[in-house]
Amino acid sequence: MGKSLYIAEKPSVAQQFATALKLAGKRADGYIESKEAIVTWCVGHLVTMSYPEAYDPKLKRWSLQTLPFLPREFKYQVIEGVSKQFAIVKALLNRADVDVIYICTDSGREGEYIYRLVDQMAEVKGKTRKRVWIDSQTEEEILRGIRNAKDWGDYDNLAASAYLRAKEDYLMGINFSRLLTLRYGPAISSYMKTDRTVLSVGRVMTCVLGMAVRREREIRNFVKTPFYRVIGNFEAGGTDFDGEWKSVEGSRYFQSPYLYKDNGFLERKHAEALIGALQKNQPLEAILKKAEKKKETKNPPLLYNLAELQNDCSRIFKISPDETLRIVQELYEKKLVTYPRTDARVLSTAVAKEIHKNIGGLKNFAPLQGFAAEVLAQETYKNIAKTRYVNDKQITDHYAIVPTGQGLGALRSLPPLALKIYERIARRFLSIFYPPAAYQKYTLELEADREHFFAGFKVLKEPGYLKVAGINQTQKKGKDEPQEEIVPENPAFVAMLETLKKGMSLPVKALSVKEGETSPPKRYSSGSMILAMENAGQLIEDEELRAQIKGSGIGTSATRAEILKKLVNIHYLALNGKTQVITPTLLGELVFDVVNASIRQLLNPELTASWEKGLNYVAMGSITPEEYMQKLEHFVAGRTYGVLRLNNQCELRECFEETGKNYLPSGGKGAKAGKTAANQGKNKNQEK
Repeated sequence: MGKSLYIAEKPSVAQQFATALKLAGKRADGYIESKEAIVTWCVGHLVTMSYPEAYDPKLKRWSLQTLPFLPREFKYQVIEGVSKQFAIVKALLNRADVDVIYICTDSGREGEYIYRLVDQMAEVKGKTRKRVWIDSQTEEEILRGIRNAKDWGDYDNLAASAYLRAKEDYLMGINFSRLLTLRYGPAISSYMKTDRTVLSVGRVMTCVLGMAVRREREIRNFVKTPFYRVIGNFEAGGTDFDGEWKSVEGSRYFQSPYLYKDNGFLERKHAEALIGALQKNQPLEAILKKAEKKKETKNPPLLYNLAELQNDCSRIFKISPDETLRIVQELYEKKLVTYPRTDARVLSTAVAKEIHKNIGGLKNFAPLQGFAAEVLAQETYKNIAKTRYVNDKQITDHYAIVPTGQGLGALRSLPPLALKIYERIARRFLSIFYPPAAYQKYTLELEADREHFFAGFKVLKEPGYLKVAGINQTQKKGKDEPQEEIVPENPAFVAMLETLKKGMSLPVKALSVKEGETSPPKRYSSGSMILAMENAGQLIEDEELRAQIKGSGIGTSATRAEILKKLVNIHYLALNGKTQVITPTLLGELVFDVVNASIRQLLNPELTASWEKGLNYVAMGSITPEEYMQKLEHFVAGRTYGVLRLNNQCELRECFEETGKNYLPSGGKGAKAGKTAANQGKNKNQEK
């Protein structure tokens, strides 16, 4: 009987498989072998797509005459820096005594692609290949994945989509980067007074650049509007509270042109005139026209997927999405959490049946051991399959990121930040086994001399999941939108609210003008950009609304952080390390101007998301790879010929002049970064 060969994506993962399989064997150069089995590994990608010069040496020189570049068959090559490991893997895959190959690369599209390229380049023949698909690296899950391994042919559609994704990024990157560099690079260099400019253009990265530039220009063109609110201070039972005036039917200013919306004035003098009119009546009394009280609940949020976790870590810990992914990947490899590169925010029904094991393990995690014990004692986990937190239809490759309940010995060696991120994942997980937070909501409407004032308060009655979630409940009032006030612990104030009844007369202690101004849109942070990419260009702040959005977004959970990192590295975007706020550089804006004037579709988030959805259709078998490839080649060729016919350099020069006005003439931070990038040589990174 022949040996089984297990091939993982990284050495550390290979060691986990060897441990789970209890291999008592020798560790050789690039693999571990026992009498029954061999475990080996890639080092990430071992094989990549060849550059155009591999097809024809003449293609090394960039020329418009050679575009569009659309090879009939694509060439691949071993990556030079890892050729030794490839040779080891190739020899093992083709060994005569190996009859079954277990593919243990990451359980996703990219992991599938990594192995398929190796298999293709190694020219493996006559072997049984089985795909191991796991959600965590615990010993139990690894052994389950091996037992349930399917024939690799079951993943052919996923592999096809992986190949297409790479071809799409390659063709768009090679063709459009060369095309726009040759047509417009000299114009940018002339404007910025640099030696040469190489434009890096890609399917996803150019769309993300467009999102950042459009937001910056919205902010730049925003004109602030000042407004003036009238605030009344009312007394009840020795306690006072504020109410905000609004124009309603019967008011002196109903539908007045002096108004900003219905709750303020465009000029202070009109707000003061209203106060003057009301103060003629002394003492001024207000009648309570409405005093409503109702209960309101807030459910625990859905579980973390990678985008949600990256957004929270950017907001709370001020770290980049790339850093978050690195840390959570480390937690995964230490068996502490489940697979991180997931878009799902729910559990599967199969996992729900065994979820008590995950909870039980957290009894050994000191900060949350009491909560874990409480969940187990009350057995609230038993009905979790009937809730919104379990839904097989919302899971593609993997379920949400949750703690495994295992590997807790590794916590002692974790850096403080990694420990904090693990705790956030665990708190979010335990939250779903707790009841909703319950509030008492009070809505008040008061009338004083035909004018109406409104107030709203929320009092936390039952913390529910909030006691484990660790969520800060303080709520800031926006500059131009009134919000309900969440009342802090104040028994006297709450007692006062309980006494209020419709028809009561309350003295108006004071009237004042509160000045505000409209706010421009917020700049993207690294985290909110990831969320916007996930939602196809829409930055949706509301957690529950995001959960309803269907579609694949821009890029994938596995690639979004890397795309953002690349845009920063090539100086198209600037990332503030302390705040994680993203701004475009001058060069980034000029590249945007070029793309906007030549291949505008690359800036369209919906179109970019539709390509990703098309790849998913290939993975599901809904469309064939040939159909997708035909559309891709048509798009690349059509846009290339379109740009070759354009003659718009003069118009672009005017556009550059307009854009440049927003940067310091001496070369501010953005301009300096832009010039650095513009002087760089031809970048051989394949654009995404």
